Amino acid sequence: MTKPNDRPPTGRLGRLARLAGLGTKGIPLALAGAKRALGLERENTEEAEREARRKLAKDAKAAAEAMLKTLGEMKGLPLKVGQMVSYIDGLAPPGYEEKLKATLKKLQDKAPPLSPAAAWQVVSEELSEPPDRVYQEWEREPFAAASIGQVHRALTKGGEDVAVKVQYPGIDKAIKNDLKSIHLLGAMLGPLATRTNAKEAIAELSEVFLSELDYTREAEMADVFRRVHERDPEIVIPRVHQSLSTKRVLTTELVGGQSYAEFCATASQEARDRAGKTIWRFMFRALLRHGYLYADPHPGNYRFLGDGRVAFLDFGCVKKLSPELIAGVKRYMSAALDGDWEEFDRTCVEVLDYDPNDPSWEVYRSYTIFLLGPLVTEEWHCSPSKAREAVTVIADGLRGLTFRDGDILPTIPHVPKIPREFVFMNRLQWGLASVMGGLGSVARFRELTEPWIRDGLHPVA
Repeated sequence: MTKPNDRPPTGRLGRLARLAGLGTKGIPLALAGAKRALGLERENTEEAEREARRKLAKDAKAAAEAMLKTLGEMKGLPLKVGQMVSYIDGLAPPGYEEKLKATLKKLQDKAPPLSPAAAWQVVSEELSEPPDRVYQEWEREPFAAASIGQVHRALTKGGEDVAVKVQYPGIDKAIKNDLKSIHLLGAMLGPLATRTNAKEAIAELSEVFLSELDYTREAEMADVFRRVHERDPEIVIPRVHQSLSTKRVLTTELVGGQSYAEFCATASQEARDRAGKTIWRFMFRALLRHGYLYADPHPGNYRFLGDGRVAFLDFGCVKKLSPELIAGVKRYMSAALDGDWEEFDRTCVEVLDYDPNDPSWEVYRSYTIFLLGPLVTEEWHCSPSKAREAVTVIADGLRGLTFRDGDILPTIPHVPKIPREFVFMNRLQWGLASVMGGLGSVARFRELTEPWIRDGLHPVA
């Protein structure tokens, strides 16, 4: 068994070298995907098909295991990407998705932890005393580990069971170096970065991911969401122990219940429907009524408590959106609800910068309408295939515009200059669709959501 490290690699060149090392595993996937997309595969005998499937499975397994090891050790932004691939349908290359997702699911809440001594040192520095003096009981081995911290069980002096999230030593430096590398890539792209609005997206990524390093902000956001949902008994948000929390240590009430995987494997359809509606209310009441975007919907952030009750565990990736942006989102949602497609098209131009005179118009418009499916359909059946389509409908459309028949060089289609907050709006939309698809929830989502769309914004008391 490999001995846990005391800290993830933090040097910029070292982290880039580790990611570059994944290329030897990823190249076969990229080549196979390109051959399929360009129609270059010629052999079509039954024997050749069997051999191709065998090789595809072997390559996918090798790539997934290499990603699991490297991303798990690196933590930070690379691990976040691995987590997204593990649960968002449609992100992995076609034909490799099942193998990649099955292996990378281990990154959702059980990434390789750091040594118990490393966590002990962080708690001692942050709370001015070692864990065995701060808490009545402290479990040295973490029970969960993620992109920027790992979680230990403990018992407070008052006898309360708590979960203590401890930030990895040096992870702030690692994330800052990752972001520097991304900024450098954006600078190297030059005019292409300007054409695709990459600089705005990178700025948004930097702002949000750096804010996740501050656990005092996460504690504040947890309190905000608790107030937002205080009258909803099916939404459970663990209480923060403020006196035992700092910038790098977060102590919260320990929540039991089932994990996402356990719930999906055992729950009845009725239970899945109730839990799905609870998750939907949690996301969209906060967003549409109060302007708070919960942008990290991955499966490790839920605990299922029965009778439709769901606990939400992580509030690091939360963004407060501007009233103007929320008003614009509600405007095109309302138009779709009313079937007023002329107003919908106007809003797509004025709010989302879609260009009706560009060939990309129909791609972006169709994508937006597809995302609104749960709101304009009387009863929506969540499924992995619909979640996958949320990603592929725009990816396939833009690919068709980029690689057009007869063109020698690819053509860059119009990229709308939408508000940069939509970087994380897309993460929510794709991630939530996949989570709900895994649950297979069926509900009348319009009835749940329409009152918040028609109403104005309300400050959180």
